[in-house]
Amino acid sequence: MVMKVYSPEFKADAVALYLSDPSHTFEGIGKDLGISRETLRNWVRAERARHGGDSTTSTSTEKNTVDSPPTAEELQAENEALRRELAAVRKENQKLATERDILRKATKFFAQEMTW
Repeated sequence: MVMKVYSPEFKADAVALYLSDPSHTFEGIGKDLGISRETLRNWVRAERARHGGDSTTSTSTEKNTVDSPPTAEELQAENEALRRELAAVRKENQKLATERDILRKATKFFAQEMTW
């Protein structure tokens, strides 16, 4: 079996991706990146050992930002961004519903045609 060699940047990016969100799994990230679950797990273990057991530096940074309350401007900007995203999602949902209805009608039409 040929053993693949990955660049240090690829390894660091894979580990950072895994550590960026607690909901990520070794299997999910490994599948996305085309590496085995165990390979990624070993890279994460090595990274954690290198940092003295600290799971991530980004997690501690996130905790610091969570501890300080957001400003009114930040809340307004986030609220506006969420409103724009909601509007876009609603528009896309409407488009998909229309497409679904068209396909349903087409299916009924072609089903009737086949019975003749």
